[in-house]
Amino acid sequence: MNKIAVYPGTFDPITNGHIDIIQRSGYLFDKLTIAVNDNQNPAKPYLFNTRERVEMIKKALLPSLNVEVESFKGLLVSYAEKKGAKFIIRGLRALSDFEYEFQMYLMNKKLNSELEIIYFMTNQQYSHLSSSIIKEIAKLGGDTSNFVPSVVEKKLLEKFSVNS
Repeated sequence: MNKIAVYPGTFDPITNGHIDIIQRSGYLFDKLTIAVNDNQNPAKPYLFNTRERVEMIKKALLPSLNVEVESFKGLLVSYAEKKGAKFIIRGLRALSDFEYEFQMYLMNKKLNSELEIIYFMTNQQYSHLSSSIIKEIAKLGGDTSNFVPSVVEKKLLEKFSVNS
């Protein structure tokens, strides 16, 4: 039986913390799908469109036979079932993440009790990172090179130099 996992997120943009979780979880599964959420959220508009986010992730990751990147719409549990995944990967940075993740865990288990949700504690060097903070730093002209892959840094510079 193949061990298949899905690592969902908006990845707007992907950070070095996300990359760390992808690398660590990739060793545990026969197949890992990085699932870029394409559901619109009016409370949290995306800086990058779905195609841009998928492309940045593909360029940021080293080629791997067991990792794929694609977008999805709709319920995560439905997407995971379509992919044949029995595992969902999630990251936790701080205690503040736990309450939201716990609610999502309970709901996802109600929707599909067969799914196992596996949480990775962030590597300490990335615990302060979030895509929102990265975007704010870039918007204000700060250096993001220690926080995101170089392809993302370049795209942030392009995005905010156009919008300046």
